[in-house]
Amino acid sequence: MAGDSHHTSISARIKNLILAGIIPLVKAYSINNFDNSGKVLEIYGISQNPDTKDYIMVLQYAEGGNFNDWINNNQKYFNWTNKLKVLCNIISGLKEIHQKKMVHCDFHIGNILFKDIHWISSNYISDMGLCGKVGNVDKTNLYGVMPYVSPEVLRRKPYTQAADIYSFGMVMYFVATKRQPFADYAHDEVLALDICKGIRPEINEAEAPKCYIDLMKRCWDSNPDKRPSAIEIEELIRLFYNSYCSTNTRREGIEIEKQFKEAEMFRTTIKNSQLIIHTQAVYTSRLLNSFTKDLAEYTNDNTECLDCEI
Repeated sequence: MAGDSHHTSISARIKNLILAGIIPLVKAYSINNFDNSGKVLEIYGISQNPDTKDYIMVLQYAEGGNFNDWINNNQKYFNWTNKLKVLCNIISGLKEIHQKKMVHCDFHIGNILFKDIHWISSNYISDMGLCGKVGNVDKTNLYGVMPYVSPEVLRRKPYTQAADIYSFGMVMYFVATKRQPFADYAHDEVLALDICKGIRPEINEAEAPKCYIDLMKRCWDSNPDKRPSAIEIEELIRLFYNSYCSTNTRREGIEIEKQFKEAEMFRTTIKNSQLIIHTQAVYTSRLLNSFTKDLAEYTNDNTECLDCEI
């Protein structure tokens, strides 16, 4: 079977799994079977390594790599039209997850994969291993990429769909700037505290349209109740796309179109430069318990971190 895989049109990504973890992971990936939208990587089957006895799961192969890899290969084509197309696909996948009353729990650009090296609309949400039902998520361990983890989760509050939306706000930041959030910070207990205090990545107002920045900031609001739903975000991003790209722009879209044209003009003037990343910045998922164990609980209705101590 392995020898024949090179001669088939279906590629597969193999991920080693221990038996204890395979059943919940298969269940998580199976949500894609409820919908044909194709925004979550498809599972092809399960097998077992005859030597190690490890279980393996065969997933749809993403030749374009993760979002960061794909950006590096497509920078000159990543204009605002394509930025909005990609975001529409991503939020559509996240909306599908949320409509199944589930949460992703580890949403960042490393888990957004591209099936094709150059095709804009080939992106998928991957690594559903931590995905679970709302209210039924592991509260013992905190696992993820710190800049994408919401302040309430860092403070060991229950993981909700609003926490996924916070992560999506950081994806929006990456799309707008082509920079990882908090790339110049050490990803340690100090950054965790800063995030709880309301510190967010900096963005030049000329880099993105005001309407876009406003939505992004709503997504990463410190108060999870103030964050928009995936449904609302999808509607707004489609409004942005239609206002900017459609030849029949409605009156309410004229200002949006103007903002995106200005942002696109700014984008074309920027020369690509090598971003300096802090030596202690980590953009792969890991256990974060040691960085958050001493964070204090929120004590007021505004969710401001006024009593934090490390």
